[in-house]
Amino acid sequence: MNRSLNRPKNVVLLGSTGSVGTQTLDVIRALPDRFRVLGLAAGRNVDLLATQIAEFRPYRYYATDGREPENCTDCRPASLMELATLNDVDLVVAAMSGADALEPAIAALRAGIPVALANKELVVMAGEHLRDAAKHGGTEILPVDSEPSAIWQCIRGEAEEPRRLIITASGGAFRGRSWDALRSVSPEEALDHPTWQMGRKITIDSATLINKALEVIEAHWLFDIPYDQIDVVMHKQSIVHSMVEFKDGSVKAQLGPPDLRYPIQCALTHPERVANSTLPRFDPIEAGNLTFEELDASLYPCFNLALDVARRGGTWRAALVGADEAAVELFLGGKIGFTEIGPVIEQGLAAHQPIMEPSLRQITEAATETATRIRSAISVLRD
Repeated sequence: MNRSLNRPKNVVLLGSTGSVGTQTLDVIRALPDRFRVLGLAAGRNVDLLATQIAEFRPYRYYATDGREPENCTDCRPASLMELATLNDVDLVVAAMSGADALEPAIAALRAGIPVALANKELVVMAGEHLRDAAKHGGTEILPVDSEPSAIWQCIRGEAEEPRRLIITASGGAFRGRSWDALRSVSPEEALDHPTWQMGRKITIDSATLINKALEVIEAHWLFDIPYDQIDVVMHKQSIVHSMVEFKDGSVKAQLGPPDLRYPIQCALTHPERVANSTLPRFDPIEAGNLTFEELDASLYPCFNLALDVARRGGTWRAALVGADEAAVELFLGGKIGFTEIGPVIEQGLAAHQPIMEPSLRQITEAATETATRIRSAISVLRD
């Protein structure tokens, strides 16, 4: 898109009231001359949406349940598709959880609008469709998650293709503990991540390490790298966010504090880098020793399960996303134990009938149907 550098970048934020969305607004708030918020989309937290509308004064808004935020007189409602393709929008930030942002993100890309993608599940479910839409629109998918952002930053400006991607994993709340020792842990314990402040779903995914498998799948599609050229290593300090090895053996790494506002800002301000005094500075002395360990997959059975399913192709990946969403929801609701998450995902996938070249509708249906099947089965078993 052609945008005058003399005016702020017009941003539409899908998922403004979630963890990524509120941190995105933190960055925009810190750089008020750089951005103008054209549209905000939220889930059911309409009260927070109203506060955001009052502060950022967007042109249009969307709320999942259709309720109108209080004192919203100058901002009109819109559909997600309308928000993603508003006139004069320069960037769409897809931070909304679930599959709701998939079609709007693809519509924006096809219209030539870059998408800052914070929802890795969209890439996992429909990587081919997103990549084709970006190519059609002549635009970019800008990764917001810390690990793919690190890879993206390492390969920018390089003429050669990477030989290997090395994704780091903190290990989540239960790193170092055996799987059998986790049978009775509570949701509150699983949500106590040692280094990152994230949303509830992604924090549980970090504890099972299925989140890291999803990042491997995401990297495969975003950077067109074969699965066998993507490694995962344990890095408890969460300072090195990922590494890239090139054919000459050189390795580039991206380091920084475990603060999601850094990759968010990198995507928002691309292709520029902008000073932001509200972000913590990296201090190598304070960071201390940085350690790396081999991933022991026996401690994280969900990791290999997810990668095995992803390699099958077609709607298997969408079914995986739906199964994980339902299993995590059931765990957080006290319906299943932490160590039951993997078996519940596996059982939910057992009935999936894959479609190998699916449409977008078939992709979203595969995720929804798998999630519904799991919820129904557990409800019958527990009631």
